[in-house]
Amino acid sequence: MDCKLSITCGTRDGKSYLKDVFVSPPFRVLPVGQLKKDGGAYLMITSSSPGMLSGDHYYLNILIEENARLQLLSQSYQRLFNMDDHATQKLILHMQANTSFSYVPHPIVPHENSTFIGSNAIYLDRHCDFMMGEIITCGRKNLGEVFKYNHFQNKIEVFFNENLILKDNILLQPQITPLDSVGGCLEEFTHQGTLIYLNTKNIPVTDSIEEVFEMLNTEADIEFGISALQKDGFVIRVLGFGGEQIFDCFRKIQDKLWCLNTGSKIP
Repeated sequence: MDCKLSITCGTRDGKSYLKDVFVSPPFRVLPVGQLKKDGGAYLMITSSSPGMLSGDHYYLNILIEENARLQLLSQSYQRLFNMDDHATQKLILHMQANTSFSYVPHPIVPHENSTFIGSNAIYLDRHCDFMMGEIITCGRKNLGEVFKYNHFQNKIEVFFNENLILKDNILLQPQITPLDSVGGCLEEFTHQGTLIYLNTKNIPVTDSIEEVFEMLNTEADIEFGISALQKDGFVIRVLGFGGEQIFDCFRKIQDKLWCLNTGSKIP
């Protein structure tokens, strides 16, 4: 099934809002930030489907107009069900000048025999800041489905002034390359997370990297690394044993950087 979602976020009197939206089943978009005082728009993407099924193709288009700020929230864990074929998701995000976007969704749970292919194209204008996270679990661990999925791939490309400034490609094929073996990319860990932050404001992120390192360094039972990017940004990789722990870590980092860019205090 082809499923489409289109969002335009605008600004009026210094406050961001949902200017236009189009959805087809199973999507819905709900404003959830009415009590927030930072002037940003907070939207939750919900779905009437329990997860992605074989043959599902999601198309998401988001436009953030000049001076607007948008933080997307997910409804729950994203399940990728048993599939005869595959499912896909394509996100295209356009950020006009002086905008902010942040999206740290709940973890993804790939079921046995699932195949998922995702792509994300991000287009930044001047004075933008962008954050996106992704957490991949081993599957339904309590049911014995540990790395039983077939194929998981998600690619992200970020462009600024029509130039590619970041490309990240996650490709996991546990039936071909065991992920939990000695020398495998996860070894004994069962969950992995990636968090990407970029800004085109010419604001150095050295201090932020140090602060994020200190935050993550207090967490037990994880391994992590932070890589500075050629542009003003960084990528965080985290390995752990639970999706909720990594999700909580990413949300804390998100809150810190979101408040930093608004000049408000962390609640």
